[in-house]
Amino acid sequence: MQRKGQLEVFNLKQLIQDQTEYTNFIISEVNDHALRIAVINGEFHWHKHEYCDELFYVLEGELFIDLENNKTVSLKPGEIFTIPANTMHRTRSNERTVNLCFEKSSNDINGNNS
Repeated sequence: MQRKGQLEVFNLKQLIQDQTEYTNFIISEVNDHALRIAVINGEFHWHKHEYCDELFYVLEGELFIDLENNKTVSLKPGEIFTIPANTMHRTRSNERTVNLCFEKSSNDINGNNS
């Protein structure tokens, strides 16, 4: 998507309008952080990011974030939640759900981002 220093306008709804399968990609990078957009319908695997917090912001649907302590957080459009670094978690949904994720750009290790 956007490379650092470029001036470009993106329409988030258009980027994912026909997407029904899981997808997750960087929209833009700011300094050493990335803004990702994800479409999820089902479950992503359990994982953690050792050195990076993740902030989720839901645009559409309902996102569930299961945490290692058997707690589940439910996020609806307009709501945000931050997962601290080194916290085991997984994201899931019961329907097509779209969210933004703010994290360090270096967090993209082997495609294990949620």
